[in-house]
Amino acid sequence: MDDRGADIIVLGGGLAGGLIALALARLRPELHVIVVERGDRLGGNHVWSFFATDLPAGGTALVEPLIAARWDDYEVRFPALHRVLRTPYHSMTSARLDEAVRAALPADAVLSGCEIAAVAADRVTLRDGRTIAAGAVIDARGSAGLPHMAGGWQKFLGQLIRTTVPHGLTRPIVMDGTVAQHDGYRFVYCLPFSAHEVFVEDTYYADGPAVDAPLLRDRIGAYCAAAGWQVAEILGEESGVLPVVGSGDWAAFRKYHEAPGIALAGVRAGLLHPLTGYSFPSALAFALDLAARDDMSGHALAAWSRDWAERHWRAGGFYRMLTKMLFDAAEPDLRYIVLQRFYRLNCGLIERFYAGQSTLADRLRVLTGKPPVPFFTAIGTVLGNPPLNSLTLPEPRA
Repeated sequence: MDDRGADIIVLGGGLAGGLIALALARLRPELHVIVVERGDRLGGNHVWSFFATDLPAGGTALVEPLIAARWDDYEVRFPALHRVLRTPYHSMTSARLDEAVRAALPADAVLSGCEIAAVAADRVTLRDGRTIAAGAVIDARGSAGLPHMAGGWQKFLGQLIRTTVPHGLTRPIVMDGTVAQHDGYRFVYCLPFSAHEVFVEDTYYADGPAVDAPLLRDRIGAYCAAAGWQVAEILGEESGVLPVVGSGDWAAFRKYHEAPGIALAGVRAGLLHPLTGYSFPSALAFALDLAARDDMSGHALAAWSRDWAERHWRAGGFYRMLTKMLFDAAEPDLRYIVLQRFYRLNCGLIERFYAGQSTLADRLRVLTGKPPVPFFTAIGTVLGNPPLNSLTLPEPRA
């Protein structure tokens, strides 16, 4: 038994777990918080980006140490649309997350490189035999897939590239849909971190989750060559697969992951944007709401987190409907037309969409006008029960 114990143990030091740790350290410094992460570094190897308009009250100060780059606007490119949107855009890195959490907590409160053997409401047992007593446990370890849900996948491979001469980008390209379409809706995402450094990511809204890394590396190389960028060095690489949700059995999903008295957070709790797979706004709001609670006992947090996630699920119905339309009403190589039409809409509507806060007027505007997919096919998809792909994948190791 580890004689330290903790008021709260956070399992998983990714984005959701890291934000919870930062919120508790900042707003509830009287609590003893321990973070347990299987990797050597919190956050793994990731770049996360967000719109400044995604931040709830209190969020700016919390995420400020995580921001590695910021821009005043961003652009999108499609065959029939090239637009600059005047919404500030920021990027965070896993290295910044790791540094910020370690700076916010005592040195012995971040247990990285630790495998978890067993979890109970009042204790966590590590693979090395240590058992840590806990007043509450929050499980934010993520999920390889979303059991009992169906939809598609957003999969990607990105490289941080140093160019021999300045690349010339002054703002992010959040979607370059002018590229050849393969394996669903394909776009390239570019973040200019400095005059000579640009992060280039090849991304797909695809029916299946398989990532062909060599192929995507070749396509990134071809994109850079077409842009006139001579690559001096590849400084880093990341890849991943995000589920996008069109339908699901919420009760069965919760039962699959839940254990008595243990709170769930992040993707493990289903806290992501159903259409984009984007989890930052909900992860930040969840962390801030959690830190504002009075009752931090394990069973109280478990009940509260379940209610929070259920409200999030109910609020996502509109976005799940759009996922159905994207994956089952639009031909894979023509899905870009749906996004091309969307990005013609009002900038405020687009901001609220990504934050998961679309108003009734926003929803009506998205659905009106000339449809980008066949009308009757779209109606049949929404009213029927289309054969979406299962989002079940093997669970990661505990």
